[in-house]
Amino acid sequence: MDMSAHKTDPLVLLQELERRCRRNAHGLPRQEEAKREWVGIGFRLGHLRLAAPLGEVVEILTYPSLSKVPGTKPWVRGIANVRGNLLPIMDLQGYLHGRPVTMTRRSRVLVMNHKGMFSGLVVDEVLGLRHFLEEEQTSQLPAHDDGINEYLKHGFKRGDEHWAVFSMHRLADAPQFLQVAV
Repeated sequence: MDMSAHKTDPLVLLQELERRCRRNAHGLPRQEEAKREWVGIGFRLGHLRLAAPLGEVVEILTYPSLSKVPGTKPWVRGIANVRGNLLPIMDLQGYLHGRPVTMTRRSRVLVMNHKGMFSGLVVDEVLGLRHFLEEEQTSQLPAHDDGINEYLKHGFKRGDEHWAVFSMHRLADAPQFLQVAV
């Protein structure tokens, strides 16, 4: 067989290509165990950094136009028409500490819907999705605040950051939160 025909034979070329690939191939990456992760919506209320479980927040809104509701407690901001649905808007800081959220362009409304309790909570700022590893969970809470502690589940600590997990469901189940009339 002629040497030039041997070099252009497709089968020989494929065999040579396979030999080179095997020689230069790297091994597969090690399969590492996936670490379990907790995901929530981070938000700020005063000086506290809090996170609500992702499944407990159904929507995040900019502050909507409101109609005042007479005869309600000061922390009831009013009622908003959001895409044809009436949404009561509550001031979370006002409810927990008796002083309203200072409204800024960063203020947002976290919407919850739990057992028919459809409500919006005004917070100072939404800080986006927060991902924490299970080993970052701590039972230590970042603040000793009787107004908020009953709604905190646990916390997460990563370096200097300490986040408390705020339960929207516990808030919606609280009898005092449901008593909005004066």
